Amino acid sequence: MALNNTYDARLVQQETALGAGVQILLLALLGTAIGMGPAGWLTGLAFAIATWAVLSRALHRSRLRSFGAANRVTLGRAVLVGGVTALVADSFQDSPPVSLFVGLTAVALILDGVDGKVARRTGTSTPLGARFDMEVDAFLILVLSVYVSMAMGPWVLLIGAMRYVFVAAARVWPWLTAPLPPSTARKTVAALQGVLLLVAGASLLPYTVNVGVVVLALGLLVWSFGRDVLWLWRTSRVAAVPAGREVRELVGG
Repeated sequence: MALNNTYDARLVQQETALGAGVQILLLALLGTAIGMGPAGWLTGLAFAIATWAVLSRALHRSRLRSFGAANRVTLGRAVLVGGVTALVADSFQDSPPVSLFVGLTAVALILDGVDGKVARRTGTSTPLGARFDMEVDAFLILVLSVYVSMAMGPWVLLIGAMRYVFVAAARVWPWLTAPLPPSTARKTVAALQGVLLLVAGASLLPYTVNVGVVVLALGLLVWSFGRDVLWLWRTSRVAAVPAGREVRELVGG
């Protein structure tokens, strides 16, 4: 049995290594097509290595016997996000072709609705797969906000940073780590972030309209996070009341 587990683990690790290899191939294609500079290459390679390392460690800890079709879709999205990241890093020196930037980002956003459906239809939904999907989404939003901020100012970075600020805050206030109820509104707002940032980043609309689009994205995100934080805070307060009453009863209060 131990030999089988080791063999399965190697197969899973091979898939993550294959993903890193495809990432490097995509970078090579982008480099050939647009003459990508050192910043784009280094950032893209760093993304590929970091994704491979983090995902390999997570798979080892979760002991999944199979990588799964849904995770393959998410890994494909991660490869595309790595390409977008390289283009954005390269844009600090030279603007990438808009069609290439929009194409890679659009496919990554479209595939965001595929991996979840594949996981549900194949019965392979896992906490690791959900976390992997969420991290890829969050990083793409961060990269897009960096790209748009170069034209509109650093305030746009609030969109990409908000999720990471929430995670950091949860280390200080553990009640933020409580599970949230399912919400269609939350999912819709999250999906709209990438679309609205892509619309603004494509620069196909007048500047003032693009600013309005990004303001809308930020407003929706603040509303969504605020709504969830308020729900978590109220839930934590309600849960703390019975505990306090029990203590008073034990001491004769």
